[in-house]
Amino acid sequence: MIKRHFFLIAAAALLVLMVVAAIVRITFASSGPEGAAGPAGGARHAQQVSQVEVTQRPFSDQIRVLGVARGARSVNITSSTTELITRVMFKDGQRVSAGAPLVELQALEEDAAIIEARAQLAQAQREYDRYKALADRGVAPRVTAENAETALESARASLEAARARRGDRVIRAPFAGTLGLTTITPGTLINPGAVITTLDDTSTIRVDFPLPERYLNQLRPGTPIVATADAYGDEPFSGRIDLIDTRVNETTRAATARAVFPNPGGRIRPGMLLRVAVQQGQRQAPSAPESAIQYEGAGAFVYRIARGDDGSTAQRVEIETGAVENGFVEILSGIEPGDRIVGSGLNRIQPGSPIVVAGQGQNQAQRQPAAQGAAR
Repeated sequence: MIKRHFFLIAAAALLVLMVVAAIVRITFASSGPEGAAGPAGGARHAQQVSQVEVTQRPFSDQIRVLGVARGARSVNITSSTTELITRVMFKDGQRVSAGAPLVELQALEEDAAIIEARAQLAQAQREYDRYKALADRGVAPRVTAENAETALESARASLEAARARRGDRVIRAPFAGTLGLTTITPGTLINPGAVITTLDDTSTIRVDFPLPERYLNQLRPGTPIVATADAYGDEPFSGRIDLIDTRVNETTRAATARAVFPNPGGRIRPGMLLRVAVQQGQRQAPSAPESAIQYEGAGAFVYRIARGDDGSTAQRVEIETGAVENGFVEILSGIEPGDRIVGSGLNRIQPGSPIVVAGQGQNQAQRQPAAQGAAR
């Protein structure tokens, strides 16, 4: 019984000693020069950030729309009749001039008609020569020679018509351009409307795009325009507005505008999707990188770097933004050129929290022990 009481008293005494030791340790830690509440401890908890300076940059209003590239002239080469192809006189992708023969259709009847027309012309010529000679000697009446001359002219016209029909059996290029791919070979039966090949004049590219009616008073034919294509990344192609349609679509409230782009080397191909940008006006305005802007609902804010006695703090500032161009955001109000703002790590800081600017943390750490000694 005595032993049990002794152990209980010893355990209680040990527990009291442990509590007292813990209280003493906490007291000395909080009052010591390296305590968490001291300035040095606060510096260790400051968030390190990068800073950027608000600067003036040029901005311009841009109209961005999509358009499809078309050649200056484009056509599908087709036949007007059902006939066999006897000759193919071009190669895929060949550059041809206006009037160049492309394919020849079977022309047996036309060839026979030419032979017949030639024979009739020769007969009409002989009769005219005979009757004219007789009329000149007074043996035959003059009207007979005149009738023979009329028959001769008719035979000549018939021969020209036969030759024209024969010429229609050869399909030619209507203008100079580049031919596309084809599957046509000699012996292929072609039907009316079936595409033999395509022909495109790509020396100049046309792009039609919708132009909102609110810009009709600002843009005119001749206005510079820039377009990009996925095939060439961000490489710009410069052109100009050529025409603007006279009508506005009642559903979309936009008029169709046509832009033209020089196309040396044929880099832009018909059918490409182009992103068209029209710049309207230019101005200088305060700007900040997109990474320094935080958006919240319909508004935006930045963290301005404010200096204090114990270092720098993050001061939240509501701003009004404008255009976004080349990775920079136009600042309409809230901050001014020359202000320093947090450039990264915005999601890890709170308004008014201490921060350490990258590159300045070492200097701040060296200054804080002196400040702490002065405070004591």
